[in-house]
Amino acid sequence: MCAAGQINVKTGTLPGSGPDESRRPAVTGTDCGAGDTLCVGVILGFPPEIAKELQEWRASFGDPMAEVIPAHITLITTTPTQDWAATRDHVRAVARAQKPFTITISGTGSFRPVSPVVFVNVEEGFEECVQLHEKLQTGPLERLLPFPYHPHVTVAHDVAQENLDEAETVLRDYRATFPVVSMGLYEHDTNGIWQLREELDFGGNTDETKQAEPTSSSGQSSAAH
Repeated sequence: MCAAGQINVKTGTLPGSGPDESRRPAVTGTDCGAGDTLCVGVILGFPPEIAKELQEWRASFGDPMAEVIPAHITLITTTPTQDWAATRDHVRAVARAQKPFTITISGTGSFRPVSPVVFVNVEEGFEECVQLHEKLQTGPLERLLPFPYHPHVTVAHDVAQENLDEAETVLRDYRATFPVVSMGLYEHDTNGIWQLREELDFGGNTDETKQAEPTSSSGQSSAAH
């Protein structure tokens, strides 16, 4: 489902989990790749046409991250691990046990005043995302998070208040539905870039790395332009 093979973000975080994209545990780009430690993230990608539409909206609100962060739902945010093989096998096992499901994103929400983030809600598929997160955040990826996991799609982050207001208002009628059949396992490399290591089909053979391809799955969306 992921259309991009790398996410060019040098902040040391993979947005999408928790009520604040800037409130992260003390894991930074410097920590990732230091010694035996590497950092990973797991996300649900979107069909290209919906991802493109949401990125265009995000850019219209003045968010510079629109150019480097494809639209997605994070399942596991920046998480350190010292055992890549165990981590890979763990994520593969979760993917094998997961059935494809449908995501519907609809309307907007905000984490203000705690954090300057406006997002599109995950409606249908919310519980599946939470369950996947809970299964993934165990074993080699187990850690205590300082906030509850809340699946969402960021459309504006750390921009002027009026831009956040605009994002929350303009996209309040936005709605898109699409199938989710896989999830992407990413590694945060020493250059601060998120590299896709494996795209894992749900319920399928996940014993070998599969290169991400633009999805052919169709989705439907609507928004007030």
